[in-house]
Amino acid sequence: MPIYEFDCPDCHSRVNLFFRSFRAAQVAMDTPTALQCPRCQGAHLQRAVSRVSVLRSEQSRVGALNDAANLGALEAGDPHAMAHLMHSMSNELGEPMDAETADMVGRLDAGELPSA
Repeated sequence: MPIYEFDCPDCHSRVNLFFRSFRAAQVAMDTPTALQCPRCQGAHLQRAVSRVSVLRSEQSRVGALNDAANLGALEAGDPHAMAHLMHSMSNELGEPMDAETADMVGRLDAGELPSA
């Protein structure tokens, strides 16, 4: 069951359309007037490029963080590199930062070094 994303210029939203088969999707896209926005019923939908997700093991995600450039910059005390590593860790591990950590990372992004 294919799912396609479309941008609607009439209501400025991105919508998902579900089709029962690839053939039904192809027929609908060959006749653009057949496609309607489920929000505003507009008939000017434009196909959008969907985001993709790649499944990786935890070992692979942690391995991606083991970049010598990141670790070298950390040893040099570069606050921007520290902030970049913290953002990368949060994204790779799928764990959002709590408010206190996000505040600290924001200060690192601004160039402040953590107090000793």
